[in-house]
Amino acid sequence: MAGAFRRFRVARKLPESSVITSFHLVPEDGGPLWDMRPGQYLTLRIPLAEGPVLRTYSLSAPAEGRDHHRISVKREPMGSGSGWLHDKLAEGGIVEIAAPRGSFCLDETSERPVLLLAGGVGLTPLLAMLHRLVQTRRRAWFIHAVENGEVHALRDEVAALSAASDGRITVRNVYRAPTEQDRAAARFDGEGVVDRALLQSLLPLDDYEVYLCGPTPFMVAMWRLLTGLGITPHRIAYEFFGKGGSLAALAAPPAAVAHTDRRMPAHAPQSLSRLEFITDPDARALPDQIARPVQSATDGMATEVVFARSGVTVPWSDGVASILELAEAAGLDPAFSCREGICGTCRCGIAEGAVEYVSDPLDPPPPGQVLICCSRPAGRVVLEL
Repeated sequence: MAGAFRRFRVARKLPESSVITSFHLVPEDGGPLWDMRPGQYLTLRIPLAEGPVLRTYSLSAPAEGRDHHRISVKREPMGSGSGWLHDKLAEGGIVEIAAPRGSFCLDETSERPVLLLAGGVGLTPLLAMLHRLVQTRRRAWFIHAVENGEVHALRDEVAALSAASDGRITVRNVYRAPTEQDRAAARFDGEGVVDRALLQSLLPLDDYEVYLCGPTPFMVAMWRLLTGLGITPHRIAYEFFGKGGSLAALAAPPAAVAHTDRRMPAHAPQSLSRLEFITDPDARALPDQIARPVQSATDGMATEVVFARSGVTVPWSDGVASILELAEAAGLDPAFSCREGICGTCRCGIAEGAVEYVSDPLDPPPPGQVLICCSRPAGRVVLEL
């Protein structure tokens, strides 16, 4: 996408903990900051020695009332992008950035109370939501599970937002392994893990909207806990950092999966019963939609996707969001990461036909290749997959 990236200067580089640093980013062209929704992320083009790579980082604060965008980045041991930001990008340095993206956003049309559940650096998109919530009349609970005070980032900022909310925002910090310094300074509110007893003691009975972000094992545990407390799945929004998919599928116990498989219609793709992971949480219950062909508007023939290398042909259905999801439902395991047309991991060759993009790729693939995570077939297509 031509002109998708702008150059930003690092106005300030601020350590927030032993592993997390915030970057205050100012447009080099002097133009306005981008509009953003609380929970969205920026895409950075990182200039590594082996070539540029794209990495996404959540905006940890809204742009309103500021002269900069802010991202707060954890140094990952094997993370080339975070390593470059921490070690190479100094104050005054320049980085290319694309506009905010992402659908993991606070629903600002709702008046329901909000539960924000963060694990580690998963607090970053939720902190942006908290900044917006303090401007409303909504009741909110912010629960942060973190190892200890040494790695706990932005604690004072969260506390200040709570203090400014006239009692509407409640914060609880839960340390898994607090240090003696943490105990002496009373830096945390609970020890161990976020469990059923904590939530039941903290939350009054109500119809909550939950926003969940953190390491995958943490989110799986929280999904099971929340649904066990009666919170319906459609009230739980979540975002993976890295390769994700369906949290409901990851959290499903084996017995539940086996029971669901027995209820599959006979015309469902046989490979579906072998899947332990499906992107669409409802895919197991609705395999008949995957099997129902869609008529092509151009030739009246059924639209289908041919995965040539795998020897699999699958009819398209409007109940599927993307070619990637269709491939997964057919038992294939294509490479992917972002699922939003950013990273290019899912790129593959197209031998016949054409696709249409449901969201514009940040960096369009060259002729003869397509991104399957954000595209649908425009008639019959043959993919080199």
